[in-house]
Amino acid sequence: MNTDRHPISERIPAVVMRRVRRTPRQELSARIGDAIIDLLGRLPQTAESASATPRARAGAIADAAARKAAMISCTLALPPGPLGWLTVLPELYAIWKIQAQMVADIAGTYGRRWQLTREQMLFCLFRHAAAQAFRDIAVQVGERWLIQAASLASVRAAARRIGVKLTERGIGRGLARWLPVVGAMGVGAYAWYDTRKVARTAIELFSMESATSSSWDGDESALYD
Repeated sequence: MNTDRHPISERIPAVVMRRVRRTPRQELSARIGDAIIDLLGRLPQTAESASATPRARAGAIADAAARKAAMISCTLALPPGPLGWLTVLPELYAIWKIQAQMVADIAGTYGRRWQLTREQMLFCLFRHAAAQAFRDIAVQVGERWLIQAASLASVRAAARRIGVKLTERGIGRGLARWLPVVGAMGVGAYAWYDTRKVARTAIELFSMESATSSSWDGDESALYD
């Protein structure tokens, strides 16, 4: 028989019983991570087929996507003051969707239309922003990147690390909204630059895969050696 007359709640330190609340930065970081997972759950399709001049076609795709991302980013950046904070995540997600379609289209131009994986998409979108997040997913062998199949838990962990890194950018973008015109131009230019970086990673990845595809004998599992 339990002779302890003190309720359990009285024997647990108050700091443990107190509800843990996220700071605004932690909340934004978590929401970014969740948005990344949602994005990876619906990889875009592409109408692009293998091109005889894939680098030139990929460059044209990248130019169009960068312009579109910059325009959307500028539009969403216009609300000034605290209201601007509300558009940080929608802006990021809208740009990611543009970039994701661009990655799928670039993959198509290099003949990798049906081999695009969520790990490759994650790598292309965020390698330039959070390289350390891919230590369990991507391995560089010489000039070639090997993108390994990963469990959902590993992908979620990478998304969380990316979320933490991108939160710093999100905070900066929110602050930029206090200067609506200059801020809009700044985040628009950054969206253009960011999209070009994503394109560069995609071209680097898929051009190398295309060049070595003959050694795989058509076996997609060779991506995950």
